[in-house]
Amino acid sequence: MSALSIDGKCDAAFAGVREVFARHFADGLELGARVAVILDGAVVVDLWGGYADPGRTVPWNDSTLVNVWSTTKGVAALAAHLLADRGLLDLDAPVARYWPEFAAAGKAELPVRYLLSHRAGLAGLREPVALEELYDWGLMTSRLAAAEPLWEPGTASGYHAMTYGHLIGEVIRRISGKTVGEFIRAELTGPLGADFHLGLDQRDDGRVATLVQAPPPPGPAPTLSPITLAALANPGTGPDAANSPAWRRAELPAVNGHATALALAQLYGAYAGRSAVLSPQQTDIARQGQGRCLDLVLGVLLGRGSEFGLGVIPSGEEGGYGPNPRAFGFDGYGGSFGMCDPEAGLSMGYTMNVMGHHILNDPRKMDLIEAVYAAL
Repeated sequence: MSALSIDGKCDAAFAGVREVFARHFADGLELGARVAVILDGAVVVDLWGGYADPGRTVPWNDSTLVNVWSTTKGVAALAAHLLADRGLLDLDAPVARYWPEFAAAGKAELPVRYLLSHRAGLAGLREPVALEELYDWGLMTSRLAAAEPLWEPGTASGYHAMTYGHLIGEVIRRISGKTVGEFIRAELTGPLGADFHLGLDQRDDGRVATLVQAPPPPGPAPTLSPITLAALANPGTGPDAANSPAWRRAELPAVNGHATALALAQLYGAYAGRSAVLSPQQTDIARQGQGRCLDLVLGVLLGRGSEFGLGVIPSGEEGGYGPNPRAFGFDGYGGSFGMCDPEAGLSMGYTMNVMGHHILNDPRKMDLIEAVYAAL
């Protein structure tokens, strides 16, 4: 199998998606990748190609998993919205109602919605965090419970790149009595038959694609603020960390979901009301923008303002998830994404192992989304 051999299925109406996907390989933008599209409950695109390893010895196939970084966040948010939909979680209630220790350092009234919308002021910790400490759930949640916010909560967003998962995950754990990985398996991936894993079993290691980093773009790196450094570099991560067994075993609901593209399309599709998972009313709550601002973490890197919903990113004026401004999704570090457009009955997932350098809207993503909408 050559890197340009594309396997899978693609309805004739979506031939343009296959063309774009194949072109990315021909242009040298991919090592291995998969894209999946579900429309009105039917899989209309499910394509994969290339290799799972940099040595090009292991073909990418329909069971290949890969770490999808922050695309995991939308799945963790789905778990929280499932609890809210059942009346077990009030998004406007103080976090401390469910997690009493969180009331420390002036956070007694901080609402759950601030966790989901990256407005809690806890984008990182002031003290140094070692990578192995990130894997210690009790240590991280106790530190976050005791932490003083880095800015006044609610006044601006600041992307909680790593801490998001521990924060919303501990609320999920306190309510459900299950870890986030256990809850997702029981309530989401099991019922949906979605090949997504938070806390990967060692038996699945042989299915995991190796992540590699594309060469850095030319030019000087931007100057990062202390808040950005706390969020993105404390601890530092990257492909080497994500390829390690310790990373795979941990439950990091912000960054270490391992998935196929089809699983992402299934899970983000649960927001579209095609299953009994989430009500349309709760989906509308999830995608409601929480205020546009210059994000205190991502603002310098994006060079513009942005807006989060409650655990997802609205397509908005940038059209990051297609022309419907009310579509939404989440991007992962390096290029993966999951998205949902309830009005179109559409969901989509994309996974790959060559990590690009765009914070949002990797060009490969945008090409694929454009081709999907052109086919509708």
